[in-house]
Amino acid sequence: MTALRHLVVDGANVVGSRPDGWWRDRAGAAQRLAARLAAALDAGPGPLGLGDGGLVHLVLEGAARTAEPAPHPRLRVVRATADGDGAIVDVVRSLGTGVLVVTADRGLVARVTAEGARTVGPSALLRELDGRAGPDRPGPDRPSRPGRTSPDS
Repeated sequence: MTALRHLVVDGANVVGSRPDGWWRDRAGAAQRLAARLAAALDAGPGPLGLGDGGLVHLVLEGAARTAEPAPHPRLRVVRATADGDGAIVDVVRSLGTGVLVVTADRGLVARVTAEGARTVGPSALLRELDGRAGPDRPGPDRPSRPGRTSPDS
């Protein structure tokens, strides 16, 4: 099995997998996801087994494209000019081997696996991010705030 060099994240699919009010501020939700990904990259091994020096490609579509996450050397923000699925397939094609795509979209899963990528659902990524302290996440030195219903609310 090829080492994981690239993690491609279907931003809309991951953000939309939790009903935490993301629909009120799609760009803000995408920005929070990017911050959590950057924090995970800074915390040690990359999320989902991403190797040292590996890159995360966060694909944003629609209103989420206006998000302006803080720059990170290992996080690439891809703003889909048309549909997000097409942009994800294009990214996967450009990367070659060692690609894992985070999505639950069955049609997209079929398209990217045909290009040689592996896939995992949003819950796997979110479980890992939830287990790491970082922006908007409780940790040993950052207790959770009462009344919050989700990490992104």
